[in-house]
Amino acid sequence: MMKKNHITYSLIILIPAVVLMSSCALIKDYGKVRLSSEYGDDLTIEKLQENWDDYHVSYAGLSPSNPAAIMFDPKNDGQKLVGDRWTKVENGETVSEIISWIRTYMQFHPRLHVILGPDNRLYGYVFYPWLADNIIAKLIDDRTLYVYDLQSPVYINGPSDDWQDK
Repeated sequence: MMKKNHITYSLIILIPAVVLMSSCALIKDYGKVRLSSEYGDDLTIEKLQENWDDYHVSYAGLSPSNPAAIMFDPKNDGQKLVGDRWTKVENGETVSEIISWIRTYMQFHPRLHVILGPDNRLYGYVFYPWLADNIIAKLIDDRTLYVYDLQSPVYINGPSDDWQDK
């Protein structure tokens, strides 16, 4: 009876320990996203917009007039931000248009976030109207973070039915 209790207690301790250790191993494969002000970075969205040509710029969303976010990946830093659902931006006029549209989501308080690797190296910036918790960046290799697609605030309650004839 004593041996059976010992095995039971050992399993009760062992199973949560294994789950905790495997969770920690998974976390090391993901980047971190913080508000740029929390990170101590004094870069602003205005400075990024002004110097957009120093970055690989892309946006998430259906079009420049319906963006979810805009991302700035510094050129020549030896690191990359990639994602399947991000569209490359080719000119400053489009960068300005996207930023202007994101600012219209005022009720969501758009803010500039930094994207960090698991080792806290800066990979880039994202201007996004929702919380940083919604931005997921997974380490692909020691120089590349994959940034998952982001949901636009326009679709928070699903597409509107207002367009239909009644």
